Amino acid sequence: MSRGLIVVDVQNDFCEGGSVPVAGGARIATAIADLVRESRGRDYQYVVATRDHHIDPGSHFSDHPDFQDSFPVHCVAGEEGGEFHPHFAPAVTGGHVDAVFFKGAHSASKSGFEGADTQGTSLADWLRARGVEDVDVVGIATDHCVRATALDAVAAGFRARVRLDYSVGVAPHTTAAALDDFRQAGVAVSGEAPTS
Repeated sequence: MSRGLIVVDVQNDFCEGGSVPVAGGARIATAIADLVRESRGRDYQYVVATRDHHIDPGSHFSDHPDFQDSFPVHCVAGEEGGEFHPHFAPAVTGGHVDAVFFKGAHSASKSGFEGADTQGTSLADWLRARGVEDVDVVGIATDHCVRATALDAVAAGFRARVRLDYSVGVAPHTTAAALDDFRQAGVAVSGEAPTS
């Protein structure tokens, strides 16, 4: 049995200075990079990362966003905002991340399980092929893409845990609602969310 780490959307547009910034994003990028370097091969047999990778996601981009289903333009394929944050990117380029899964090219996709790697392999299939049964989910944002990824992990048959000490949420009320969703779905939660 193998445990995997799923790092969700640690990208420039979701950190300070980006088009949809989450307070504490840059700090959590550094913390996750340290976690990946220190724990890959010890706590985690595999580490993967997800990336918002929008080409034409339709109504997901809006001039009048509701910040639930629609957002300002962000993480456009090929643009700087969609790249991994520089605090996290060295963990990817340094070989500590085994695969990257791109999501949301033509949709409002939030879950990493809706993404695929460069060969077109889905995240669930990639993990199953390597015998992964347990996954920890970290990243940005607890109440959006981390939430969707963790819930889809359980729906796909994995045992999932969200590590709050390596995740950051957009707002207290939506993060609290996500924690309720985790409990109801059987997603374990560990750690305390960092203060901004």
